Amino acid sequence: MAAESIAYRNRWIRLAAPWLVPIGLILFWQIFAVSGLIPHRILPSPVEVMQAGFHLTVTGEMPAHLWESSQRAVIGLLIGGTIGFVFALLNGLFGPAHLVFDSSLQMLRNIPHLAMIPLVILWFGIGEPAKMFLIVIGVFFPIYINTVHGIRSTDPKLIEMGRIYGLTPWELLFTVVLPSALPSILVGLRYALGIMWLTLIVAETVACDNGIGYMTMNAREFLQTDVVLVGILLYALLGKLADTVTQALERWLLRWNPAYR
Repeated sequence: MAAESIAYRNRWIRLAAPWLVPIGLILFWQIFAVSGLIPHRILPSPVEVMQAGFHLTVTGEMPAHLWESSQRAVIGLLIGGTIGFVFALLNGLFGPAHLVFDSSLQMLRNIPHLAMIPLVILWFGIGEPAKMFLIVIGVFFPIYINTVHGIRSTDPKLIEMGRIYGLTPWELLFTVVLPSALPSILVGLRYALGIMWLTLIVAETVACDNGIGYMTMNAREFLQTDVVLVGILLYALLGKLADTVTQALERWLLRWNPAYR
């Protein structure tokens, strides 16, 4: 009984501990704002920010912008992640392909993709293709790098054992190589999700008429600091949600691995 009580208490501690710092910062923020130590024009109080978020939700403005941003993020992630995964399989499994392509991809990786905005506008204009291209480029490299690392780090003894048991190349790929590389692939996915939201923020400030970035920039023009903070906090919450989902995916896909139980 005592052991169950301790386990129950520890579970609640693990759930509550990550929120202690954010809640503490919000409390100090509210105290400083109410006391006048922080000017309202510079930083409205958390209560005012929540009121602005509630108003935007009731009017339907924020859900509409959130839907547009989410569509861009998911489509860009799927396209960029798929291309990165395919290139990683090619370069991770075949030495000649790695020799030919990897060096060029590494050079491209070191070019900040957000620095390409002027060039992207010249190529695609200021419409959706430009924003999508930036997101695709942003998520491509984390998926590619981590997947290649996971594939090439597969224990050769496991591959040799699979061959001894008569596994075909496809069976080796799906039962040995990819499961071994999966932890690294999921780490790449977590990095890609963070870069996806970062890229989306910048992309939506470039001549866009919808999305959270547009909502935030439009509020800045009218000095609506509370709405600007709503947009910033919304990005933070979306990033946290994406990371939480990825961690849950890790625990489910890697439940066979003692490190993820």
